[in-house]
Amino acid sequence: MKNLLLTGYRAHELGIYNNKHKGIPYIKKAIESRLIPLIEEGLEWVITPGQYGVDLWACEAVISLKQQYPHLRCSIITAYAHPEEKWSDEKKEYYMQILKGIDYYAAVSKESYQGSWQFKARDELLFRKTDGILLVYDEDSGEASPKFVKERALKKHMEEGYHYISIGSEEIQAVADEDTSEQGFYDGF
Repeated sequence: MKNLLLTGYRAHELGIYNNKHKGIPYIKKAIESRLIPLIEEGLEWVITPGQYGVDLWACEAVISLKQQYPHLRCSIITAYAHPEEKWSDEKKEYYMQILKGIDYYAAVSKESYQGSWQFKARDELLFRKTDGILLVYDEDSGEASPKFVKERALKKHMEEGYHYISIGSEEIQAVADEDTSEQGFYDGF
């Protein structure tokens, strides 16, 4: 697998409203632990839709891994131009920092938000350009926006052998438990 789509929950779907939430490092660590074997097997590109949440935390994880794996590349392909324009200043600043660390950025539609067709066009492109997906999603925790991506990825998996990898809440909790046991305390999410 050379090109991987990595996406999942938007931050608000997890009840996360800023980058100070103590669960974010565990999500990033779970992503890194799944990426490392893929990188060692030849993964070259991690591509995200760049939405605020798992997509951007994945970019942070890839940027960090590039120190150890300099051949690794990261891309954001958004549905439309300037998706951050209605975000808070804090989120915009964070987004601009991420953009400085990635290797490629593009918007499928050069217009600002016009309609849901832009998301469909983006998803079509992302699935066409990747060999598999790493999806951070857990249906047992309730349905959310990644549900539709999961359905599409599983269909493509059945029809074309598209790789499907997921990270659920239990895996993230295990990372948190391991980390906090090393520190000697646990104060929960």
